[in-house]
Amino acid sequence: MPSNPSMSAAIVGAAESNKIGFIEEGTTATRLHLEAINNVCKQTGIKPSEIDGVFSAGFSPQLGEHLGIHPKYLDTTAVGGASFVLHVHHALAAINAGIIDVALISHGEAGFSARKNRGNGTNRAGADDKWSVGNQFEVPYGIAGQPSNYAHAMTRHMHQFGSRKEDFAQIAVTTRDWATLNPRAVMHSKETHPFGGPITVQDVMDSRLIAWPLSLLDCCLVTDHGGAVLIASAEKARSLRTAPVWIAGAGESMSHWSMLEMEDFTATSARASSNTAYKMAGMGPGEMEMAMIYDSFTVTAGITAEMLGLTPRGEGPSLWADGKAGPGGSGIPVNTNGGGLSFSHSGMYGMMLLVEVYRQLSGTAEDGINGLPGKQVEAKTAVVNGTGGALSTTGTLVLVADD
Repeated sequence: MPSNPSMSAAIVGAAESNKIGFIEEGTTATRLHLEAINNVCKQTGIKPSEIDGVFSAGFSPQLGEHLGIHPKYLDTTAVGGASFVLHVHHALAAINAGIIDVALISHGEAGFSARKNRGNGTNRAGADDKWSVGNQFEVPYGIAGQPSNYAHAMTRHMHQFGSRKEDFAQIAVTTRDWATLNPRAVMHSKETHPFGGPITVQDVMDSRLIAWPLSLLDCCLVTDHGGAVLIASAEKARSLRTAPVWIAGAGESMSHWSMLEMEDFTATSARASSNTAYKMAGMGPGEMEMAMIYDSFTVTAGITAEMLGLTPRGEGPSLWADGKAGPGGSGIPVNTNGGGLSFSHSGMYGMMLLVEVYRQLSGTAEDGINGLPGKQVEAKTAVVNGTGGALSTTGTLVLVADD
């Protein structure tokens, strides 16, 4: 008989590569993977030989070979930035079924260094398929690249609900406020980047236009980043030196892949994936004390807040209004690392959601590396949502701190 996998596994460690952001000397995706894995193994005390499941966006067999292990469960699900949130869902199911005991989820992406390396070291095969749906039916009509995709969504939201560019700009401002408390954030300060430090709504409005109505500061960074998390069965989790963060609920869904097939530019599959996760957890949006929301663009975060039930329909940006979601705000904290907008975003951001939510719920967000005073929040529950493609695929988790 099927069983509810809720709480049968926990995230027991999360770590990043040694360097992240704009790595001027250049790096490779493989190096970013392996540094992060080495760091999370040291953190937890789990040896690579104890890992029996490997999950990544298309690179799992190679990782097993690099680690010198022979995993009995491999997952290469690759659906864009949501992939790693889906991997948590899949690892939970595999652990609950008794197939594996320890799962590694890893990501390494040289988004910035790919330019320096002329496309080498990315672990991606380049292709220019003239017969693809995008090249045949999207590019000729002005949908070319993610900024133009997401600009359509923001334009529709403004038309349908009366939201304003200023409302979405506040999301960028609040997210930057969190980045100023994170020494590893690219936009932490003027010392970390010439355009770092606090910003205002007017700064966002005045920044260079990318694809109307999206301006530069509405858009995510393009960086280098490696991250890894370890997930263990309940029994294994309780034997480790790190604090477990329990997986109470998980869900995934897709609504389309091509924007041509998106029924409503202001609604995503996050409604379905979050409903699944909440049901598994036996909890609802009103019980979430923190949110980690994919913010490839300000509009991504705003619409997702609605789909997660954190705001009424059409009022997504209100979650951030007046700094409510920021440090010391009156609402629930959102994207406490600085998000893809100001912390780091290598191209697929979902891993960074997992690393930060683990740090917050395990009480390790301020340790001299991960945060300054004020970054650690008191939340004991969190909803995490990753988005992949053009508002296409989503994965949602409900996580709870250890008692």
